[in-house]
Amino acid sequence: MQELFDDPRLTVSGLLFEASSGLVARLEPTWKAHGLSGLDLNALLRLSRSPGRRLRMSDLATQTQLSTSGVTRLVDRLAREGLAERQLDPTDRRGAYAALTEAGAHRMEQVLPDYLAALDQWLTGLLTPTQLDGMVTALRIIRDVTNPAATAIAAAQQLDS
Repeated sequence: MQELFDDPRLTVSGLLFEASSGLVARLEPTWKAHGLSGLDLNALLRLSRSPGRRLRMSDLATQTQLSTSGVTRLVDRLAREGLAERQLDPTDRRGAYAALTEAGAHRMEQVLPDYLAALDQWLTGLLTPTQLDGMVTALRIIRDVTNPAATAIAAAQQLDS
């Protein structure tokens, strides 16, 4: 019975979850110092890095792991702060995009130097280039199998650009 509890797969998954929560705890002061939540930063980063600085609302929901009503509330809050806006899709009256505003891009320009420094301190700077390459490869494999919708979104974005 003890062998079941000593399974190395439990160690791997436990380390992944512990590392993830530890990393979030270390990065959180950075986004909070800039008046953002982690979800705000995640959404603004995704918009910033998307073609035309916009995403379909449904794609943003998938990428942020929010429901459609959850992403609507998020974009509405970001819009009230002037960081994002909702744009109707001219080819599909039922569709809408979330788009980064100039104010949102300016906020990201303010946040990113501190955020990147924190990432260097607590993530990328802890690993050798070889370790980092291996981690990126491993995370892509896991993501592609466990969250294929994220891969489909990335492929569609490349086609749009």
